[in-house]
Amino acid sequence: MTDLEHNQLASHPVLLYDGVCVLCNGVVRFLLDHDTQRIFRFVPLESPLGVELLARLGPQPTQEGVALITSAFTPGEHLYHRSDAVSQALQLLHNPWRQLGRTLHLIPRSLRELGYTIVARLRYRLFGRYYTCPIPIPSERDRILGLNHPKV
Repeated sequence: MTDLEHNQLASHPVLLYDGVCVLCNGVVRFLLDHDTQRIFRFVPLESPLGVELLARLGPQPTQEGVALITSAFTPGEHLYHRSDAVSQALQLLHNPWRQLGRTLHLIPRSLRELGYTIVARLRYRLFGRYYTCPIPIPSERDRILGLNHPKV
């Protein structure tokens, strides 16, 4: 990880996502559109940066969709997986999304995880798959890290 990447991620919530999944990219798009404070950073799981971020937190089960690191590189750093990551990410937005995240978190974890598992296993069939991670538009390149952005 470069110093620049470290600085761009430090103290921010970092969403790690399946970069070739159309649904996961839709989640990223949703968060980009609703994150009015520009707090989130995004890193594809399969990118070298995504692999490095997860490796420093120990072995993690992240094959199905998303993970969220809050307070990255601080003593309060925390890793959320799957439905917990979705719920926590929503809670970091403004209402009504914050309330939706809180409500989602009230659903018993076993039920949330069952729903998440079903969607995760069917996501490529239902929503499709990109051949490679989409390249973000120039105004989003400081928030979507770990991709080799073309010079424009």
